[in-house]
Amino acid sequence: MTVRVLVVDDSATMRGLITARLRGDPLIEVVGHASDPHEARQAIKQLNPDVITLDIEMPNMDGIEFLDKIMRLRPTPVIMISTLTQRGADVSLKALEIGAFDCIAKPTSGHSDDFDMLVDKVKAAAQSRRRSRRHEAVARNTDASFAPDDRIIAIGASTGGVEALITILSQFPANCPPTLISQHMPATFTRSFAARLNNLCAASVSEAVDGAPITVGQIYLAPGDAHLEMRAGSLPRCRLSDAPKMNGHRPSVDVMFNSVERAVHGRAVGVILTGMGRDGADGLLALRNAGAETLGQDENSSVVYGMPRVAYEIGGVGRQLPLEQIGERIVRICNTHNASGSRL
Repeated sequence: MTVRVLVVDDSATMRGLITARLRGDPLIEVVGHASDPHEARQAIKQLNPDVITLDIEMPNMDGIEFLDKIMRLRPTPVIMISTLTQRGADVSLKALEIGAFDCIAKPTSGHSDDFDMLVDKVKAAAQSRRRSRRHEAVARNTDASFAPDDRIIAIGASTGGVEALITILSQFPANCPPTLISQHMPATFTRSFAARLNNLCAASVSEAVDGAPITVGQIYLAPGDAHLEMRAGSLPRCRLSDAPKMNGHRPSVDVMFNSVERAVHGRAVGVILTGMGRDGADGLLALRNAGAETLGQDENSSVVYGMPRVAYEIGGVGRQLPLEQIGERIVRICNTHNASGSRL
């Protein structure tokens, strides 16, 4: 089935670039263009597109305000087109929380990786389960009934991961197990996302720094242009690497999972969340084979049931759960006060 796309951008040049890229695929039809939200509103009513590409900064009404109206009044998969600036990163994260399917960086000199994925993301958006969702995450305080064991938490996510990670991490106590996260996201976005998570969570969340000690109560988010690995030792530490991409990504979830398996073998909980492709599936299987607990987000709660599907099909997922249950399950597994929590 052909995917019908409406392109919304105040720049004629960008509308042309987006249209040319999308029309290169026979399964995508660009059914219309709009230069501002007022034109877009009429076009949406008349054309009923399957997917909308939306510029963040436009005259008359900015993209965020318009996205909010779309999600409330006519939920439609929306891919935001963002600049690679700090403001662009902050606003893009807000868009993802409101309900945007994903954000694509505008092509610039020497940077077109995200834009190169536009076709695949449009197709995935058309098949997505995205609905308008709003999260009022409430951070938990240190829970006297929770005492972490010596496990490491490793979480991998891609498209839809902003929503998923906010849901999970806001359920963690302040003294949560040491946690590593690889989320497919542009480099300019990860620092803002870590700061956003830190404000929402009881535990301390930061963008990972090479050599940082991996300790209780700390959550480390891989920078958007580096692999995050665990370096074993009496005091384990973060290791950042600019090694080639794996599965088309840096950071790669597989790279992170495999490093955790080498460092602690089965003393870990591996979690794979919503996302396109298969990154993380093989690494999660390695963790499970080493004796680690492994969880996968289920199909109904995934924005894109790609990464968790492949991991499940190859045997890497010990248990599939709805997104809303994953955070609580992780905490239960790692709680030394829960005698039955050592195994699923």
